[in-house]
Amino acid sequence: MSITTVVAEAAVEELKKQVRGELIRTGEPSYESARKVWNGMIDRRPAVIVRCSGVADVIDAVNFARDSNVPLAVRGGSHSAAGLAMCDDGLVIDLSAMRGVRVDPRARTVQAQGGLIWADLDRETQVFGLATTGGTVSNTGIGGLTLGGGLGWLMGKHGFACDNVLSIDLVTANGEVVTASPSEHGDLFWALRGGGGNFGVATSFEFQLHPVGPAVLGGMVIHPLARAREVLRFYREFCRGLPDEAEAFAALLTSPDGNPVIALLLGYNGPLDEGERVLAPARHFGPPVADLVGPMPYVQRQRLIDDPLGVNGIHRYWKSGFASELSDAFIDLMVERAGRLLSPMTVIGLFYVHGVAGRVDPGATAFGLRANQWDFDIISQWTNPTETAIHVQWTREFWAAAEPFTTGAVYVNHIAEDEPGRVPAAFGGNYDRLVSIKTKYDPSNLFRLNHNIKPRA
Repeated sequence: MSITTVVAEAAVEELKKQVRGELIRTGEPSYESARKVWNGMIDRRPAVIVRCSGVADVIDAVNFARDSNVPLAVRGGSHSAAGLAMCDDGLVIDLSAMRGVRVDPRARTVQAQGGLIWADLDRETQVFGLATTGGTVSNTGIGGLTLGGGLGWLMGKHGFACDNVLSIDLVTANGEVVTASPSEHGDLFWALRGGGGNFGVATSFEFQLHPVGPAVLGGMVIHPLARAREVLRFYREFCRGLPDEAEAFAALLTSPDGNPVIALLLGYNGPLDEGERVLAPARHFGPPVADLVGPMPYVQRQRLIDDPLGVNGIHRYWKSGFASELSDAFIDLMVERAGRLLSPMTVIGLFYVHGVAGRVDPGATAFGLRANQWDFDIISQWTNPTETAIHVQWTREFWAAAEPFTTGAVYVNHIAEDEPGRVPAAFGGNYDRLVSIKTKYDPSNLFRLNHNIKPRA
């Protein structure tokens, strides 16, 4: 559908004259590439994409979408599992050209524009031996990850990405630019740290940085799938004793040579010799068929699972939930399903949340799911679009069997497109407060193409 069926072509032409960035319409040479996102399963066709060059372009685009009453999506890193960066027959605000960074090494802070991915930010901050919690895949956008909470390799020692935010510049639904911080728009600042993209377009973030590197300890320890039950039982107990500086994730997957395996993904954010001591039990258990743990640059550890989880264009369907325990029965289920994956790219993952990330007061930020727990993920991935139905069915059946082992809570960034009813479960006791703030800042629900918090009528 052309946007001319919704608003006059003259209005689109006027918007094109206003913005400094590129305005892309259906049929133009760059349209097909501009609408592609990380999840290849998403095939949406917006009428207009505005690749913003700065905040003024964002304001113009927000005002246009609001006044023209067209659907509005916001694209940062476009890494949303649900494909929320694109819409059909509406307008997309594309921030990918807004990648400015300024590091203040003395204050240990960074100002970063909303179109950055974590690889961009890490490269700039590591020049000064600094970093902040930034996800587990390097091409995730800083905006979407942070607004949803932000699990990552540094969360045990430094909390989630949202815990390290000092301020956020936001374009609201009425086209106003505000800075949300502890001293300005404090209610909005609270909501943006975990509440997702419900409140406006985040054009810039200020983060607290921490000394990290130059070398950190990281890597995988790999076992054959035949030993997965005993490895996961060991992993369960190993996690309980982890210090804040250590991270231990687990994944059931297929190795590059085609063998089903279980991998422990280990990291330590501190002195290398201390890390060697802390991680030694996990490296010696078994013994493994491969121990790939060693000193490496922080930016390299941030890329450990980029293949396949960071590869753009692969078809993906995701189910996820938090688990407070890994019972023997739950472990048995994971191992049984790992023995019959439909695709060698599919991953069953466990991200252990602990330390500072779990100790923050649940009411301190909109992300309130604070506890020692595992983020359990079924990440089905495939390349042949004709196979979509069987992969979706397999994932749903697996999730139906796994869900009773979870707490009912879910990380908002991991909610699938077909699960709008799970949004309140991402916020627990914070949901009603978020509804009030949404009603204040976006009463007409302009920013609704997300894991939506609906304003009160």
